[in-house]
This record gives sequence, C-alpha cells and structure tokens, in this order.
Amino acid sequence: MASKVCPWWLLLRLVVLAAVASFARAAEAPAPAPAPAFDDNYEPQYGADGHHLINRGTEVDLILDRSSGAGFRSKSAYGSGLFHMRMKIPPGYTAGVVTTFYLISQPEDGGHDEIDFEFLGAKAGRPVTLQTNVIIDGQSFREQRLHLWFDPTADFHDYKILWNAHQLVMFVDDTPVRVLRNLTATVPGYQFPSKPEMLVRGSVWDGSAWATDGGRAKVDWSRAPFAAAFRGFDVDAAAPYYDDSAAMWWNDGAYEALSGAQRAAYESVKRNSMVYDYCTDELRFNNHVPLECSYN
Repeated sequence: MASKVCPWWLLLRLVVLAAVASFARAAEAPAPAPAPAFDDNYEPQYGADGHHLINRGTEVDLILDRSSGAGFRSKSAYGSGLFHMRMKIPPGYTAGVVTTFYLISQPEDGGHDEIDFEFLGAKAGRPVTLQTNVIIDGQSFREQRLHLWFDPTADFHDYKILWNAHQLVMFVDDTPVRVLRNLTATVPGYQFPSKPEMLVRGSVWDGSAWATDGGRAKVDWSRAPFAAAFRGFDVDAAAPYYDDSAAMWWNDGAYEALSGAQRAAYESVKRNSMVYDYCTDELRFNNHVPLECSYN
C-alpha cells in the first residue's frame, strides 16, 4: 500500500530547509565593516572643551553659543579623491549661523584654494540656503546659492566633493549641484583648484556679518545653543604627490565627466533650485568675469 504524505508536512520541511540554507549563506557572508570613528581620520580644530565639540565616536555634534563655535579638521592632507560627509543642519530660527564642510589647501596664505559647502541659517518660515563656493589662488567670485529640495535640518544627508584631474563636482545625495571642468590644458588663463595638499574641515560659527539677509539678520543668542551633527568619517582620497594617483578609482575614465543622467539632474538643479549665481548676477555686468564662469 502506498504511504500517504500530509501536504502540511511537506510544506514544513520546505520551510525548514529554506531557513537552514538562508542561515548558511548569512554565516558565509563577511560582516559589514564598522562605521569609522571620528578619531580615525579627524581631530578637533577649536571648541574642544567638551561642550562645543561633542565626540560620540561615529557622530560629532558641533555647538554654537555666545562663548564659542566649534570645528574639526582631517589629520592628513590629500591630493585628490571623493570627500564626503553626512550632515544634519541646526533647525529652527538660525539666522546668522553658518555650518560648513569644505576643503582648504595648505599653507593657508593669500593664494590658497578652497571648496566650500556653506549652510546659511534662516529666519523662521524661510528655508536654509546652501552656498557653494570655489576659491582659487585666494580669489572667490564664484558663489552660488541653492534652496534644496528637502529640509536639511530634518535628517542626515550626504554632501560630497569629487576632485580629480578632470573635474570638480559637488553632490547632494548623489545629485550634482556644482560642476567645474578642468580646462587648463586647452583654455589659456583658465583656473582650476590644483594645490595638492587639501585638509578636510567642518565647522559651525557666527556669520552674523553676512550670512542672512546680507548681514541684517544676526544670530539671536536667546535661541542658542545651535547644534550641527556630522557622520561619515571615512576618507576616499590619495595622499599629496602620490605617484600612482592615476590608479585611484576616482581618477579613471568613468569620472572624467558627468554621465547623461547626472548632467540632466544638474541642469534641473540649476533651473529649479538655484537662487543666486555670483557669475550671472554680479560679474557679467562688468569687465571682471573669471573664465570659469563660462564653463560651469
């Protein structure tokens, strides 16, 4: 007589076998790398009194009050790479408060290069403004301002700077918001950030003199302290003067120019999010227009 096998028993065996196989695959997979701690690659620059720069290992809070702001810097300088930081900007009424993530060349003399993300605090009911700036040989004239498509005070977002021999691209959550091509080989007099010893920095400080409404809206200290949070302290970059920098992944052909999708996203940002461009709004009406304004 043929034996009878209950359908529920077959189903149970299949479920158990699937669970065992899944567990085996999970056991074989490598464990994810732990998030880098602040102390791995960074150190306090100022405000290291335990109250203004609060080191939580994989997260750092920078506090601005009437007595001080705070800032940090990378322990090493770099020559090229993809520099990134996850940031959450101070919420609420933050007129005059400036939160930054930027690269700055060494030494910091009158001819330094600098690449800036600067968040300009806002009055109640108005959006925080993201200002990007590129300083070359100590000269600016390249500020652009955006109102982002999300609230940067509500959660952490990614801010990245791709800097290689081909281009400089500033990203917000993988969307290009600023692009500068390196045309020094083909356009006489064209300038591009090229100093190979860049420090990475973050800070929060009092920018009452200029940051909000042209400096008319100052920091309201009755609303202090103001807190900015930073995460993501790994560094994908090469040391200055690294002989084999061409072998680094951010220098290969895939990163020589924006992809078609990235170019479309960048053009959308310029149309829909940009609220101020120093090249367009200030310089095209006089005789001092940097060449790179024409190639952004």
